[in-house]
Amino acid sequence: MTTHDSSQIPSDLTPAGRRIAILASVLGSFLTPFMISAVNVALPVIGRELGLDAVLLNWVPTAFLLASSVFLLPCGRLADLWGRKAVYQWGIALFTATSLLLGLVEGPVGLVALRALQGMAGSMVFATGPAILASIFGPGERGRALGINVAAVYFGLSAGPFLGGVMTVQFGWRSLFLAPVPLGVLALVLLWRGLPQEWRTAGPAQPFDRGGALLYAAGLIALIVSLSFLPGVAGWSLLAVGVAGLAVFLWWETRVQAPLLPVALFLDNRVFAFANLASLIHYAATYANSFLLSLFLQKARGLSPREAGTVLVVQPLVQAVCSPAAGWLSDRWDPRLLASGGMGLTMAGLVALAGSTAATSLAWLVVVLGVMGFGFALFSSPNINCVMSAVTPRDYGLAAGVQSTMRVLGQMTSMAVTMLLFALLIGAVEIDAQRLPAFLQTFRLAYLIFAGLCALGILASLARGPGQPPRAAPPTVAAPPTTATAGPRAAPVLPPAGNAPASSLPSGDDHG
Repeated sequence: MTTHDSSQIPSDLTPAGRRIAILASVLGSFLTPFMISAVNVALPVIGRELGLDAVLLNWVPTAFLLASSVFLLPCGRLADLWGRKAVYQWGIALFTATSLLLGLVEGPVGLVALRALQGMAGSMVFATGPAILASIFGPGERGRALGINVAAVYFGLSAGPFLGGVMTVQFGWRSLFLAPVPLGVLALVLLWRGLPQEWRTAGPAQPFDRGGALLYAAGLIALIVSLSFLPGVAGWSLLAVGVAGLAVFLWWETRVQAPLLPVALFLDNRVFAFANLASLIHYAATYANSFLLSLFLQKARGLSPREAGTVLVVQPLVQAVCSPAAGWLSDRWDPRLLASGGMGLTMAGLVALAGSTAATSLAWLVVVLGVMGFGFALFSSPNINCVMSAVTPRDYGLAAGVQSTMRVLGQMTSMAVTMLLFALLIGAVEIDAQRLPAFLQTFRLAYLIFAGLCALGILASLARGPGQPPRAAPPTVAAPPTTATAGPRAAPVLPPAGNAPASSLPSGDDHG
């Protein structure tokens, strides 16, 4: 297997190889969100069949989220050091293996443990997929490739609830874990046969920051677990421990020679810092939307779970359809303005939902969700293009890991705000007809808070500063590779990624 400096694009990677890279990335990006959303639908059935109490049942999705969030940043750094394709392949292999075992598991302990392993595998995929695409596609074509990858995430999210419900009813909940196995095997075959190259950081191998990884894991675990106990004393105590642990982690990172997270990258790189801050705020303002609207549609409007799911699928479906086009636009227009405009549309949708009542028509809600889906697509693809383009190629894995970590932290923040409002305004009681007014009050307040967060996010997005992304260079004929001595072996010196022909990107009719 040939190893390349990630700052250069392999001259032997053909247009077909690029399509294979996108297809393999799409499969990985589809599987994880599909599994998350599909399993959430099947949780009541899983609980009944395996005899899980409420606490154990809650740990089925929580174990996945916890492991995923803890390993995202370390896996991104390991990908830069050891090889992005290698970490991605191991992630797909582990995800496929755990899916197979989850389809056969018999007890609750094995179920939760395997879900944690699957979460780690998901972090290996999400921390390296965008990094591989950024290594292959240069400026001027990277946005569209990343947009296709983002679309796969949203297709997984939108297909999960519907297909998960159908598969659970027709074939049982175990089919949710067994069905992705062939797709995982296909992704491994594509990577093995279609991508012989490897991408890793150029230069001498750096040591992995094990101390930083342990501090980061301890702080983040305390932070996530605290959300289950808020607003009680235990919750606030764990929250304080988590914040203190992450503060010590940041202090540690300024002291070590090869940090897990180079703090200077945030201090010295305005675009990278504010693009990630905008991502954190955007997910914090939007992730709880499906949870709140699901309750609203079923409690205030009297819809069945299936009817509510049909309405809610509008937003991720619009996001999936529009993300490739938004990524393509970010290669040609200022991604800062595109992302800020997308967040503005999201904010408008949140304000509209804050004014919803039991008499609000479903047609109006569908329109608002469609606008929010378009705004989300207009934000996500340009913003991740901006993040990946703001760092040097040697840090693509780190950038992908940080971006994914911002997403997870934003999602946790969104649910924490929602749960805190529920605890303060409704209490630990069932939402029935008597408590419906309190729920509607909480619903409106949550959306106003999220709209305010979006306003701050727009400011953060604009604060990254103006900048037109470089256009793809015209096709050129690469000079024959020369050799440069790097250790005991001679490595080829190849043309930079930015000189790759734009025509090698798949056409609009071929997203594979």
